[in-house]
Amino acid sequence: MNLVVVSNRVARAKTNEPMTGGLAAALLPLVESSGAIWVGSSGQILEDSSADAFATIETLGKGALALLDLPAAHYGGYYEGFANSALWPALHSRVDLIRTSQDDYESYREVNAFMARALLRFRNPETAFWVQDYHFLALGAELRALGTTHPIGFFLHTPWPAASVMRCVPHHRELIERMLAYDLVGFQTAADCDNFAGYLRTELGLAVKGGVVASPYGITRLATFPIGIDVDVFAAQAAKAALHPEVSRLRHSLEGKKLAIGVDRLDYSKGLVARVDAFDRMLALHPELKRKVSFLQIATPSRGTIEAYGALQDELARHVAEVNGRHGEVDWTPIRYLNKGFGQTVLAGFYRTAHVGVVTPFHDGMNLVAKEYVAAQNPQDPGVLVLSKFAGAANELDAALLINPHDTDAVARSIAAALTMPLTERRARWETMMRRLRTNTIHQWFSRFMAALADTRINDILVDVKQPVMPLQVRPGRGSAALH
Repeated sequence: MNLVVVSNRVARAKTNEPMTGGLAAALLPLVESSGAIWVGSSGQILEDSSADAFATIETLGKGALALLDLPAAHYGGYYEGFANSALWPALHSRVDLIRTSQDDYESYREVNAFMARALLRFRNPETAFWVQDYHFLALGAELRALGTTHPIGFFLHTPWPAASVMRCVPHHRELIERMLAYDLVGFQTAADCDNFAGYLRTELGLAVKGGVVASPYGITRLATFPIGIDVDVFAAQAAKAALHPEVSRLRHSLEGKKLAIGVDRLDYSKGLVARVDAFDRMLALHPELKRKVSFLQIATPSRGTIEAYGALQDELARHVAEVNGRHGEVDWTPIRYLNKGFGQTVLAGFYRTAHVGVVTPFHDGMNLVAKEYVAAQNPQDPGVLVLSKFAGAANELDAALLINPHDTDAVARSIAAALTMPLTERRARWETMMRRLRTNTIHQWFSRFMAALADTRINDILVDVKQPVMPLQVRPGRGSAALH
């Protein structure tokens, strides 16, 4: 099989440079080891629509990275507009933050169509396409419109909310109808998968039986594939990182104090302001912990041109300043707040140094930071994970201290409990979580999805799903099939 992986952006495997998010961390080792071609945006735009869209194609281990320039006329509306100002807030159940226009939606569709045309370059009889994330909900349908009959799978790295939330997205029905062009649609959790199936039933009137649905495109299978990490590789990286200069500087700066750590993109889904407030509350409830612990929050800026993100950055900085002003002393700063990214090696060392990992999103697809924190720990003296029950990782890491991030006092108490937890309990919780991580690594996630995609294609004609089907029509003025 010739696998082509598609995502909005493509990451480089440079250990000393910041990673661009959980998707990049997940896909890089798979591309290197599997021989896949990873196609995505170069980060540049294409002014001349007649020019070759591909900027570079370079090797990565056994695989390759193919970077293309997206069309200048539509990139802003596609990325900042519909993808991140309509879909992202809705997928994280923040419909109050949806800001988009008809032009944004048209640009989103145009970029999906543009990507489909570019992908034909890699099509051969053995090709399978694996599309990643919310940027390309309609890509499968665009490929089908171009005559592609190859297997096409889709995996969503974010949550999928209830149907009542998705109804707030402009053109939601049209987009989700097009998602049924995929042979296999994968989700992080069973709840996400159930929400999607619920939408198909209530909004489209489709029967979903045994995770299978029929549409004019054929058979689509819905399934859950919780993403993992390469546990042993990350653990070895963390142990080795102890000698890294930045990790050594962090450790020496603590002067024997304990460290709690949070590492996130600067995003409203991560619960960052509530997390700072909980640390503030912990210091108020447990004054004996003052001067004994510092909290390091790394919040890498993203999507700064979107209003909600700029407002969040200002609000978070203000809360950090207030907490430090209220509790800090001349030789002790309660919260160390950094607005920059770090390479995976350095982060692994930071995780191993920290006595508590604080991962408290309001809503998250998986949150691989939680898994990385656990894998990075010293087996003889492991730290404690404080984890939101609304992160996908909570389904596996139930030996963490699970919290409701909206309950400030409960988060404060859990952080304090983590800081004072006896070694025997810390080891028992860590060992339980490590066993779970090793049963669902990144490589198992990959192989399970690929096996399910192959199985779906082999068995689709044998599935008995009796239901009315919507007519497939072609919308005039566009070079793609459309469902009405």
